Amino acid sequence: MTVTIARAVPAQVPVLCAIERAAVQLFRGHRAWPSYAAMALPPDLLEAAIARGLVWVAQLQDGTPVGFVWLDDEIGGGAIGIAEIDVLPDHGRRGIGAALLEHACGWARAAGYARVDLGTLADVPWNAPFYAKHGFVAVDKADAAFAYARDRDRENGFPDALRMFMSRTLAPPAREEWTAWPAPAKLNLFLRIVGRRADGYHELQTVFRLLDWGDEVRLRVRADGAITRAGELPGVPAESDLTVRAARLLQAEAGLALGAQIALDKRIPMGGGLGGGSSDAATVLVALNHLWGCGLDEDALAALAQRLGADVPVFVRGRSAWGQGVGERLTPIALPRRWYVVLDPREHVPTAALFQAPELTRNAPRATISSFVSGETAENAFEPVVRARHPGVAAALDWLSRFGRARLSGSGGCVFLETASLAQARKLVRQCPAQFAAQLAEGVDASPLQAALARQRGRIASPGQ
Repeated sequence: MTVTIARAVPAQVPVLCAIERAAVQLFRGHRAWPSYAAMALPPDLLEAAIARGLVWVAQLQDGTPVGFVWLDDEIGGGAIGIAEIDVLPDHGRRGIGAALLEHACGWARAAGYARVDLGTLADVPWNAPFYAKHGFVAVDKADAAFAYARDRDRENGFPDALRMFMSRTLAPPAREEWTAWPAPAKLNLFLRIVGRRADGYHELQTVFRLLDWGDEVRLRVRADGAITRAGELPGVPAESDLTVRAARLLQAEAGLALGAQIALDKRIPMGGGLGGGSSDAATVLVALNHLWGCGLDEDALAALAQRLGADVPVFVRGRSAWGQGVGERLTPIALPRRWYVVLDPREHVPTAALFQAPELTRNAPRATISSFVSGETAENAFEPVVRARHPGVAAALDWLSRFGRARLSGSGGCVFLETASLAQARKLVRQCPAQFAAQLAEGVDASPLQAALARQRGRIASPGQ
């Protein structure tokens, strides 16, 4: 039997919940059974974790899921937790649980986490004894690090006497091993063109809102100086890939003989106005600056980023921001907690053609932060042009507009709706017509990349250390 492990997708939520309910049946007759029987897996939380890339599925050759592991990154202190790991009972004792566990621990190590924590039962063979075989050791459950988990147990009626906690320490990745780094998407909460510069570039005003969802960039340092890309990216030759260009630019700037291999897990739609390529490039700059021990500060990295593209600096600086110029003059801005429904109409929108459109407004009055905060400034200069030229994007805007103020992000073609309620956003995602791809994401003021860099520092010795 061949089983592969892949990142879960939102459509798998119902079957993963069913796997958990089937696995719980193994506890019938155990003292924990009443609690397990009463605690159904929360599908909303599982769906949010899947969106953020924290759930992996074990599946058969035909794609049928038979098990999954879910990581919880809210523990803090350099640790990540196993929120859930389940295998269908009729697929037990085949090494699937072990493969899922090792895959999750391997990813956590690559992402810079120092340990993996979990709560389990001491007297069940596939619980504590199983984890002990995989390097987990029992820890004092009175430790403050487990207070949240114990509080959650009490809320769910789980007997504290039955619970034990275990941890597995993760060794730092060696320099030649793969490391994993987030590359978050962004939204433009408004976008105005207020003039044209002498060099021909358009003068913009915008608010960049970073999201907790995006691509993942994996990097491995090479000693031979070569910059290579692992795998293919449809429509993007390696030589023109922004990640490859970013690595070579940093390499030349720092005068290094080291190289890198780059792999991308693409989740952000290409050409959707969500900054996917720019974010990937920024992540390469920030991550390789650390891995190679270049020692460049944020300003120097942002200057390099600007040479790659107007949207790259905001991802290097890693904060939601008020942007001006071509997007490089950035002022960090604190925004209220909001969730976003992002629709991909699956229609390519060429940015160059939009900038050349004769009907594009290029001399709008300058906005102020106060006009944005009041809601007076929320338009996107490209939206009328895109609406007229791209019926798929117009249809997505029309559908979302039934529920609030739908907007275009960047130069499109993805559109979004801001909501103050996670429940409302989730409801809209589920109602989304099949012609669009829907994504739920939360806005963040600080980039996930900054948190990843903080974790990786001290975990991986750079050449200069």
